[in-house]
Amino acid sequence: MSGFNRYVATPLLRLTDAIAALLLAADLLVVAGSVLSRTMLDAPWEWADDVARGLMVALSFFGAAGALARGDNVGVAFFVEKFPPRARRLTDALNAVLVVVITGNIAFYALQLGQFTTGQTTGSGLPLELTFYPMGVGAVFMALFALFQAGRHAAKDLALSVVAVAVVTAAWFVWTSFAPDSLPSPGPLMLAGFVVCLVGGVPIGFALALSALIYLWVSGTLPGVIFAQQMARGIDNFVLLAIPFFILVGYLMEANGMSVRLIELLERLVGRMRGGLNVVMVLAMVIFSGISGSKMADVAAVGSVLIPAARKSKQNPGAAVALLAGSAVMAETIPPCINLIILGFVANLSIGGLFMAGLLPAGLMALALIASAVIFGAKTALVPEDDGPRTPLGKLWGGAAVTLGLIVIIFGGFRTGFATATEISAFAALYALIVGGVVFRELGPRAALHSFVNAATRSGLVLFIVAAAQSLAFMLTLQQVPHMLAEAMIALSATSGAWVFMLLSIAILIVMGSVLEGAAALIIFGPLLVPVAVQLGIGSLHYGVVLVIAMGIGLFAPPLGLGLYGACLIGGVPIEVTVKPMLGYLGLLLACLLVIAFVPGITLWLPHALGY
Repeated sequence: MSGFNRYVATPLLRLTDAIAALLLAADLLVVAGSVLSRTMLDAPWEWADDVARGLMVALSFFGAAGALARGDNVGVAFFVEKFPPRARRLTDALNAVLVVVITGNIAFYALQLGQFTTGQTTGSGLPLELTFYPMGVGAVFMALFALFQAGRHAAKDLALSVVAVAVVTAAWFVWTSFAPDSLPSPGPLMLAGFVVCLVGGVPIGFALALSALIYLWVSGTLPGVIFAQQMARGIDNFVLLAIPFFILVGYLMEANGMSVRLIELLERLVGRMRGGLNVVMVLAMVIFSGISGSKMADVAAVGSVLIPAARKSKQNPGAAVALLAGSAVMAETIPPCINLIILGFVANLSIGGLFMAGLLPAGLMALALIASAVIFGAKTALVPEDDGPRTPLGKLWGGAAVTLGLIVIIFGGFRTGFATATEISAFAALYALIVGGVVFRELGPRAALHSFVNAATRSGLVLFIVAAAQSLAFMLTLQQVPHMLAEAMIALSATSGAWVFMLLSIAILIVMGSVLEGAAALIIFGPLLVPVAVQLGIGSLHYGVVLVIAMGIGLFAPPLGLGLYGACLIGGVPIEVTVKPMLGYLGLLLACLLVIAFVPGITLWLPHALGY
């Protein structure tokens, strides 16, 4: 296997990374060049939007292929960790076989869609198949890596898993052949498949895709190209390009030293007050979330510096990681948060309005976390003196000023109307590249390439989940699930009041946010619940912010929250030691959420004042 990895898997992964990084760089150049040509030369590139979206679709699948090769896809591990060792090995092997089946179907249907659309053109006259064939090739790479991953399991476990899948498939064909009238409807089978996948630890994106495929196979009424078309439709939108660009900003900030400079300055300014290190952590998360937009990039940038500092100052690292996770929840509504962009896209809300609506709620939660840090912080929990040379304070201020230029670009771009959210994110990435390479001189070609590869891989992870969730949402729409849910929620609220709808929405998003990856929960429930809220007289921007915060609480809630697992990995602590302090922070944040939910002025004052 080592020889196989050396001569086949590793070169294929390098090729995948190179293609994904080139696609991201090309997208960045197309978007930035289009804005400059439009504003400076008054010569807009009519084809830029179609090309940028096509590049993003391809980037999503090549990035997802790289993530799959590295084993970065996340699933709910809480249940499978309780299995006996033998059952755990069989479950992991079965998951690998299912991922092969899922990626194989995606690749087949995507290539079929490319063939089907040959000869058709986009709005600007470009060949439409140039979007779907690269998507299909990226999915083929995913299928190959899925095969490589499956091959790492014991032959006996793999054989049993293949037999199990074959038996289920054969039983279904026999049932459909001899007793078609007794077949169950697709809905319960989709739900059963999704629940089994979650309990078994299948990565979230593949669990969503398999649920959609179950409907496709069971109903027999739709061609496979519809499934691939819906996956592409889920990410074929110019607005979503802000996701890879802001993720790239986060990685570039970490690579070029911008993160370290800001955190060190905060340590020097407030790190020696009571609970000072915890205050620094909250303030750092506020600043970084307002720049990079990538939650895990924020957690990694802040945690990689401050968790070791907490250990040096004799603080409980579990409590520090819990505060790091709590701060990430707080920062869910600080622009340019990716989940705000996703919700604005799927629920047809103003992204600029959501950005403004999220600022004061984030400020309220940040003040609550800072107050708890000061009140309960230990007087001895000081940032220790470093044995090495310390950076002069004036130099730190200079570096911080250059870094905070990103905030000027982001918010200035919105306020002046110079560019859209996506276009601003492209210029933020270019700014981070220039600062790292020219001003700080810490971002060499190798580090820049590494940042592009990491950003493309992380973007592929997020956007693949968005694509899979869109395919599932389409299948649910065919079964009128959104309509039935809306009617049930309206009927309940008509008898009990809109406040019951609000509380129920918060509960749903907390539970689903802990079970699903955050973006998937918003994609599925955002379009369902936002129209109902509007019918009940709840402001759409206000309700959207409440949904995002509730999802964030669920994402970091023990024992299932995937975000909490990520924070524990970054902090190098077991999840068990974070549960108790995390529950305290989540209780505080939930109290803040209830205040935000039932005092709409907190969210709506600023966007209304700015004309949203």
